[in-house]
Amino acid sequence: QVQLVESGGGLVQAGGSLSLSCAASGRTFSSSAMGWFRQAPGKEREFVATINWNGDSTYYLNSVKGRFAISRDNAKNTVYLQMNSLKPEDTAVYFCAATNQRATTSRATAYDYWGQGAQVTVSS
Repeated sequence: QVQLVESGGGLVQAGGSLSLSCAASGRTFSSSAMGWFRQAPGKEREFVATINWNGDSTYYLNSVKGRFAISRDNAKNTVYLQMNSLKPEDTAVYFCAATNQRATTSRATAYDYWGQGAQVTVSS
């Protein structure tokens, strides 16, 4: 079992930066790929970024490449999402997720554990 708790987020003006953290409990964190997803009002949940079990492989949604960075610290059981040059269209609830596989994946169905979500609002 893995439990995930997101923190960070909030309100920022367009062009600004925010950072999300996801603290995980459970013995399998260091062997699990992790992901960030988001869901805007009235829209389906979409993939944002993923990182493999040891942090040497990442993959991003095209629209966030070069602006967002996912990282992890296995010693702290934490995964991060640094978001720069934020745009109003980045406004959403952001979810951290853990999968039982080691490799990166953008498929939501591959993730077994989900956090409660953190609100990110970008004003224009």
